[in-house]
This record gives sequence, structure tokens and C-alpha cells, in this order.
Amino acid sequence: MANVASLPVLLKELKLSNFAKHWEVLAQKAIDEQWLPQTYLAELCEQEAGERHQKRLQRYLREAQMPPAKQLSQFDFTSTLGINKNQITALIQQRQWVNQAENILLFGASGVGKTHLACGIGYALIEQGVRIKFTTATGIVQSLQQAKADLTLAELLTRMDKYTVLIVDDIGYVKKSSQETQVLFELIAHRYETGSLIITSNQPFSAWDQIFDDNMMTVAAIDRLVHHATILEIKGESFRKKMSMKRREKQTKR
Repeated sequence: MANVASLPVLLKELKLSNFAKHWEVLAQKAIDEQWLPQTYLAELCEQEAGERHQKRLQRYLREAQMPPAKQLSQFDFTSTLGINKNQITALIQQRQWVNQAENILLFGASGVGKTHLACGIGYALIEQGVRIKFTTATGIVQSLQQAKADLTLAELLTRMDKYTVLIVDDIGYVKKSSQETQVLFELIAHRYETGSLIITSNQPFSAWDQIFDDNMMTVAAIDRLVHHATILEIKGESFRKKMSMKRREKQTKR
């Protein structure tokens, strides 16, 4: 028969840290309330699973590297056209697009909230246990270019497969050069039907020939992105412009 004195060591060996913290207190509660043994075990397991879930979400938040203060609760849907809160909520709650490696494409002028909306969706998905990675288009292109120069591009693309959803922000700011657009296309092609992309752009598809230096590559990239995609066009006045005007008004009053 196992010795109770060895239980802390055994729990440490099994990496059951939450068991180790609570088993004694719960054991006394189980005795006082006359729990069945399986009830006591179930309570311990529930606490262990809950703590592991919270730690996993915290790890997902850290690795996502999304800008702070861009949750959906802070997004002003009343100041935009082309989208509504119910539409975005449905995308989060009914996650078939994630399970089927489909994409979300957000279009709109600078400052209308594309990045905020993309991150808001990302934060909400993380809370549901979905692994997310946020990056600017220029940032990911630089990383991909460096990997290609080091002959490790395939390895980097494979490592990024661990992220169920990859948010690529401001694709319109990628410079039009064969080196940059080629690795961007390779990323799009690699993720096609294997992992979801959320892409923001201030340029419509008709202007994407300014992003890719080859028309055939432009067509191929758009074709892969839109094949399984929800396309949202956000219209409205720049939030940054409105905030700037409000600050000026306050300064004028002072």
C-alpha cells in the first residue's frame, strides 16, 4: 500500500502541481462533508484542469504578441460601416472557418480600425483555446527573407503551422520587390487550406499589383486567399483623425 507521506513527491514527479497545493485541504473537506472517494478525485482533477487551462491561455497570449488594448469590447462599432458586432461575434462563436483553415480579409482606409478588429477577433479566439500569432506584413516578410537567405525558409513556415490563425497586418505596406513578394506569396501558398490567415489591407484587390511585382503571382495570391474567405470592408472616418481633432478641441477650449 502506498505511503501517504510520499504523496507530495509523487505529485511532483507526475507534475500535478495543483493536486499538490490543494489535496490536503480538499481531503479534510471531503471528510467533513462525507464525500465519496470519486467525488474527491473529481474535484481535484477539475481544479488541476482549470489551472492548466488558465496557464495555457496565458502562454498563448504571450506568444501571440498582439498589441494591447485592442479587445472587441473596446471597438466602436457605431462609428464604422460595412460591419456589425453580431457579424463579428458569429465569426468567433461559430468557428467553422478556423477548423476549415479559412481566412478573414479586412479592407479599409488607414485608421478605420482594421488592426483593432483583427486583434479583437484574435483575443476572443485565444480565450477559446485557439493559438494565434500577430505580425506586421513587413515584419513577417523580413523574417521570411532572412530564413530564405539562411536556407531555412521551409523550416520557418513549418514552425508557424503551430499557430491555427496567423494575423498579418498592413499587407499594403510591403515593398514591391521580387525578394519580398516572393516570400510573401510562399507564406500564402503554404497556409492555403492548412491554416487560417487574418489579413488587413488598406488597398483593394484591384491595387494588389502594387504589392506583388508579377501579375501572375498577384492573381495566384488573391485566388488562394479568397477561395475560402470572409471578406469585410470597413468604412468610416479615421479613429486617429477623430482623436486628434478632439485633442485640438480640448486644447482650444483651454
